[in-house]
Amino acid sequence: MISRRKVSILGGGSWATALMKMICESDFIDTVYWYMRNESSIKYIKEHSRNPKYLSTIALNIDKIKLTNDINYAVEKSEIIILAIPSAFLKEALTGLTVDLKGKMIVSGIKGIVPDENMVIGEYFVKKYGVASEAISVIAGPCHAEEVAMERLSYLTIASENLHNSGIIAEMLETRYLKTSISDDVYGTEYSSVLKNVFAVASGICHGLGYGDNFHAVLISNAIQEIKRFVDVVHPKKRNIKSTEYLGDLMVTSYSQFSRNRIFGTMIGKGYSIKVAQLEMNMIAEGLYATKCIHEINSKYNIYMPITDAVYNILYTGKPPAFEIKLLTDKIR
Repeated sequence: MISRRKVSILGGGSWATALMKMICESDFIDTVYWYMRNESSIKYIKEHSRNPKYLSTIALNIDKIKLTNDINYAVEKSEIIILAIPSAFLKEALTGLTVDLKGKMIVSGIKGIVPDENMVIGEYFVKKYGVASEAISVIAGPCHAEEVAMERLSYLTIASENLHNSGIIAEMLETRYLKTSISDDVYGTEYSSVLKNVFAVASGICHGLGYGDNFHAVLISNAIQEIKRFVDVVHPKKRNIKSTEYLGDLMVTSYSQFSRNRIFGTMIGKGYSIKVAQLEMNMIAEGLYATKCIHEINSKYNIYMPITDAVYNILYTGKPPAFEIKLLTDKIR
């Protein structure tokens, strides 16, 4: 059993709201500090116990939540900081952060990569803020926020170099509809979480172009091999790539109706521009940013990544989706 902990969640989106729901159900948490920038959302949640913009069906336990738009207040009050801000906005959101993070546990629920820095979240906090690597944890696994809202059975893996820390986070998040496990593969799970978004965009593009289930099965079979090739080179470690935090997360993100990366890719496959697809979705597709970052990282390693290359060519060099995916069909088996 764990002692009661002081926790904060940074971010006001759907995943932050789902995490808040889980944590508020924990017997080990009395108070959760919730940082979001939108003052009108803060006011609405205080009055109605629901997030007006995301997962508004969730009735939040407002007695446990202290809302604030002061990031330093939320961080200073907490020993465990859970990040649920889209990676594209992370640096901007942390601009005003002055509280020393040393001695605090940093938990990434972002499943993205920091643009311009080309770093996964854990690596960024180690290098930018001097956080000890063993103080970093990563939330991984196949778990859409929308299904958490509906209390459908879901699974998460918490990865940390310090298994004691990952055990604390796992026990804190587990509920009657959420099962957890732990891992020590921080970088492998983080990079896999980034890559699965790229492949979900690829899956969506192919869906938008009219490719069927047979091809999608081949696409995802090749995608998990691509993940393994990449993580084995970038961070060599013994790992079971068929575990849920790798293969399971890839599958749900590539196939699910709730996958914003698949939705984004489908729009691209149907001929939408990137700008129009983003406006139509009104949500962040992490795979858009991840594709460019992974492509740039791989320029150092030259790992064979035909699916990632195809998505990059479509999104960043203007290649027609139909043409690029036709080329891809001859490169995978």
